[in-house]
Amino acid sequence: MKTKIVAFFALFIITISASAQIDRSQPPVAGPEPEITIEEPKEFELKNGLKVLVVENHKLPKVTYSLRIDNKPIATGDKAGVESLLGSMLGNGTTSISKDEFNEEVDFLGANLNFGFTGGYASSLTKYSDRILELLSDAAINPLLTEEEFEKEKVKLLEGLKSEEKSSDAIAGRVGSALSYGKKHPYGEFVTEETINNVSFGDVVAFYEKYFNPNSAYLVVIGDVEYKDVKKQVKKYFKDWTKSVDVNSVVPNPSPNVQYTQINFVDVPDATQSNLSITNNVKLKMSDDDYHAALITNNILGGGGEGYLFKNLREDKGYTYGAYSRLGNSRYGASRFNATAKVRNEVTDSAVVEALKEIKRIRTEPVDAQLLKDAKQKYIGNFVMALERPQTIADYALNIKLNNLPQDFYSTYLQKIKDVSVEDIMRVANKYFQADNLRIIVVGNGSEVLENLEKTEIPIKYFDKYANATKKPKFEVKLPEGVNVSSVLNKYFDAIGGKDKIEALNSILLKYEASVQGSAVISEEKRMSGKLSQTLYMNGNPMMAILATQDAVTINKNPLPPGMANDMKQLGGLITELNLLNSETAKITGVEKVDGKEAYKVQFPGEAVSLTFFYDVESGLKVKEIQTTSMQGQSQSQETFLKDYQEFEGIKFPGTREGSQMGQLVVFKLLEAKLNEGVTDADFN
Repeated sequence: MKTKIVAFFALFIITISASAQIDRSQPPVAGPEPEITIEEPKEFELKNGLKVLVVENHKLPKVTYSLRIDNKPIATGDKAGVESLLGSMLGNGTTSISKDEFNEEVDFLGANLNFGFTGGYASSLTKYSDRILELLSDAAINPLLTEEEFEKEKVKLLEGLKSEEKSSDAIAGRVGSALSYGKKHPYGEFVTEETINNVSFGDVVAFYEKYFNPNSAYLVVIGDVEYKDVKKQVKKYFKDWTKSVDVNSVVPNPSPNVQYTQINFVDVPDATQSNLSITNNVKLKMSDDDYHAALITNNILGGGGEGYLFKNLREDKGYTYGAYSRLGNSRYGASRFNATAKVRNEVTDSAVVEALKEIKRIRTEPVDAQLLKDAKQKYIGNFVMALERPQTIADYALNIKLNNLPQDFYSTYLQKIKDVSVEDIMRVANKYFQADNLRIIVVGNGSEVLENLEKTEIPIKYFDKYANATKKPKFEVKLPEGVNVSSVLNKYFDAIGGKDKIEALNSILLKYEASVQGSAVISEEKRMSGKLSQTLYMNGNPMMAILATQDAVTINKNPLPPGMANDMKQLGGLITELNLLNSETAKITGVEKVDGKEAYKVQFPGEAVSLTFFYDVESGLKVKEIQTTSMQGQSQSQETFLKDYQEFEGIKFPGTREGSQMGQLVVFKLLEAKLNEGVTDADFN
């Protein structure tokens, strides 16, 4: 105790002394300007065409290897996805080392090694550099490409596509690229279930043999190494990499910008927010004189929290979590300016108008001198911090080679950023941010946003989720006579056993089991009138517990905000539909197909939690649920399919509940269903 007291007073005295020497009425003096010194790499080339760049850096006993296959952009047409399948198969063993042994050795060495169809990356301690380079070369030259692994990766890719089927982000990315560049352009084509099923194992092998070769490959080595040693190692391990026939391909021109500013709308009926993308094509190269000014101009418009878009759409209007922009560059003359945001349905039209206002502002109003200064300082700070990463140095070394940049491009980089003027900002904004030729891509719920979008008087064209032109969606719901929310819910009660029989129950206990990345997950659900207790276990350990009663709703014993808690209470009780039967806001919004069969779509709006249930038209059973949670201008939806109903004491429950979690399909199977046993009032305390 005496030691702690002495230490405390020593710290107190030091603090007082330090404070006495600081004049806090004056801002601190800025430190010296950072000097960028990027060492020029030493180079050599193998007879097979592999070009090697070596940068010695002896600060830490580490080394990184970046292998880049510099092919021109490749369009794979009706076999789109063959490159993704190859990339997922590379780096998982070689013809002489099994997949498990390969990965175990990389882990044992404490190294990193990964591949894609455009190359690979490896890093390790210097003492293991020889072996990790050998593994990198072996995986590149002699990959273990098997039909069994191909089938596994194909299933994964198809599952990923299925999980993204109704993702507004995925749809916006796909449609945006396809409309901007053209579906046949390498940057505009996209992967579908059909194109994946067109790919055979032979196609993957042929793609590897044609495109993954040393003719146009670069290997960048950075770290605690000696040039002469690297040269010996690379010659030893890569000399047998056979040079292939050069691939001569022409990169097509992207689609031209639209003739007039227009909205391209994609209807996603279940979307709880709109995905906005305001874009036009640009031809910007790193070698262009106004490249550095273009970077700062984009930063001022939408580079972060200080950007025009962010300050307007988030800080001022509260429409979104964030609004940003990106100005791409490409040595092939095909890139885009793209301003993006995800906004609430009810403010979609306003967000479009405000975003266009900010684009006009940077084109027509001189930027504030202090704002420009701050933007440059922030950019310089991020630039300097990025230099701490070996991968950044590797990228810069390659950029100079691939883009025919002067050798002093990065050593003079900061000065060129500092030289950007107010006049440069307006000139570059008018060059790269179009005023009259903008494509405004809106992916959202047409029934909720189109009416107001039409009031903007911006022409609207309609597209489906795969960028095909289509007609304006119709939102009128024509239902058979006598069909309403009450009739649909009552038919559901009859389908699962009868409303009277359900209301006569005292309690329900359901247990579902799933396997997630090798872990056993149990969902235990306990229900009584007006009460719900749901606990999620992983490998026997409780991970999350939801408790809902008429008094409160908690998650892991933490109370939810009042609005969300009120919405969550309706999920409790013996059957959720008993609470919703007399809802004044519920409505049938359409008839949609679920797993190929028509189902009534019934929406139950809430302040923070909204429900959308789908009931099979023929059987009356509930076949899908969508729970949407909205907070601070953002929404997140969880979709669950209900299948294989099983009967217990005259009451039916879904035998399978499946949905997507973080891009992975998770299937819960019913383990146990108990009626009037296994549940007590104590479970809800």
